[in-house]
Amino acid sequence: MTESKLREKICMFASSMFDRGLTHGSTGNISVRLNNDDILVTPSGSSFGRLDPNQIVKVTKDGKLIGNSIPTKELPLHQAFYETRGMKSGAVVHLHSTHSVAVSMLPDVNEDNILPSFTPYSIMLLGKVKLLPFFVPGDPAMGEAIKGLAGKRSAVLLANHGPVVSGKDLESSVNAIEELEATAKLALILKDAKPVELNENQVRSVINKFNIDWD
Repeated sequence: MTESKLREKICMFASSMFDRGLTHGSTGNISVRLNNDDILVTPSGSSFGRLDPNQIVKVTKDGKLIGNSIPTKELPLHQAFYETRGMKSGAVVHLHSTHSVAVSMLPDVNEDNILPSFTPYSIMLLGKVKLLPFFVPGDPAMGEAIKGLAGKRSAVLLANHGPVVSGKDLESSVNAIEELEATAKLALILKDAKPVELNENQVRSVINKFNIDWD
């Protein structure tokens, strides 16, 4: 796919998520890795609902910025996924989606796997979702925390902040982060209802059938 088409697709997916309330205002950011390891990334302070393909910033593999805008302050977070997950990581999406943020603030959660196993699809698209601690937005320590996972997780939830997902390409990353938000919504709806989750054998059958990374 050409770079111009990728720029258009970033704006298209961003607009779709904005219109459906998955992010708001000037929150959230998206990046896509090009074949030469340069990165296209949304600019700082931009709104998903009003992105222009020409505003997308290119960051070369040597760190040079190409474009008239400043990249999102969360760029180190994106770069950490590309660095540690290699060819498994072709795009990164970060949202401030309401239900995911709410789940990140609940007490007594499993920080190693914060989402319950309600459906096979969250397992298939996300694997285990790690809860990371709170960082001030733009803190490079977020990237270091991702590097500390050694490429073992494709999805994390930043406490009091929001989800970050990296997939093989832009579309799969968007699908996965939407699945994360939907599962978080289910978790809140069912929080006091004692729902029946998939049992260990059922979870393992999904992992085995779809060859899911599950440590």
